[in-house]
Amino acid sequence: MKLLTEGKSKLALLGSVAVILIVFPLLVAGKPFTINICILAGISIILGMTFSMLFSAGLISLGCAAFYAIGAYASALLTMKLGLNFWLALPLAIIITGAVALAIGSMLVRNPGFSFVVLTLLFALVVAEVVGQLGFFGGWGGIIDIPRPDPIGPIEFSSNISYYYLLLFLLALVVTVFYALYTSRVGRAWRAIKLSASLAQTLGINAYRYRLLAFVVASSAAGLAGSFYAHYYQTVIPSTFSGWVSIYIQLYAVLGGLEFYILGPAVGAVIMTFAPEFLRVIKEFEPLIMGALLLAIILFFPGGILGTLQKLPRFSLASISARMKRIAKGVFTRDNLTK
Repeated sequence: MKLLTEGKSKLALLGSVAVILIVFPLLVAGKPFTINICILAGISIILGMTFSMLFSAGLISLGCAAFYAIGAYASALLTMKLGLNFWLALPLAIIITGAVALAIGSMLVRNPGFSFVVLTLLFALVVAEVVGQLGFFGGWGGIIDIPRPDPIGPIEFSSNISYYYLLLFLLALVVTVFYALYTSRVGRAWRAIKLSASLAQTLGINAYRYRLLAFVVASSAAGLAGSFYAHYYQTVIPSTFSGWVSIYIQLYAVLGGLEFYILGPAVGAVIMTFAPEFLRVIKEFEPLIMGALLLAIILFFPGGILGTLQKLPRFSLASISARMKRIAKGVFTRDNLTK
């Protein structure tokens, strides 16, 4: 009975969030800057989820920015060099990113400890350096005038709102795939490997293969985010995919809660995307502030925001679901929809 109640609470919470996200552009119509920040938050959520997936398999990577870049450059080159449209370039960019992840991961995943962390960071730095040095990738000036996605019937990608809904669809797709993996035998194997790889091996779980699977799936999702980024901003430059990006991706997951593989990165990414907009006055100190924030979270809130809230006596899925229902109900009031 308790499991049934929790299941209904999760569905109600998910439904309320979906309703709010779908009607949100109607509430902020005429404010393209707000929509743009929401799109950035959505991209960050996907990237944060990639780190969480690797963490669920006992891996800590600082190379997410590399696959983010590979997806962006692959999609840009496929459309500009080969003349493909976005709808073909997107899946091909995901496949290319996954193939690179498979080739690199087959070597790196064999050493999942500290060396894996260092090597993934080095790989990210190498990728940024390569695309900056080679003229084929546009050099340090990057690639500009990347074409927008072709229209789908009456839907034209000429405004932030159309991109918002496209990203919302891609985000829902990634969440669905990740959730399906986490709740399957694969997810159970990842959790076992994270607890003890040697013990998991004695139970017949091939830690190397499952970790490699996590690495490829997570990297492919980063490639998807990169492809969307390239066609949304219509430009890609090497500095966009610096080593700091991997640090920020890690911070999204840590801030929200490492044990919350989907909701944690979402909470962290939203906070980390919107917070700098309120700190524009001290923009030059942003890396220092973020570093201090990460240190404070690790020292005082090791469970992240969600992990800390979960320990509060009044925090539960049922209570959150009830609040989200009231918010969703308020969103549909006539006053809001006619503004």
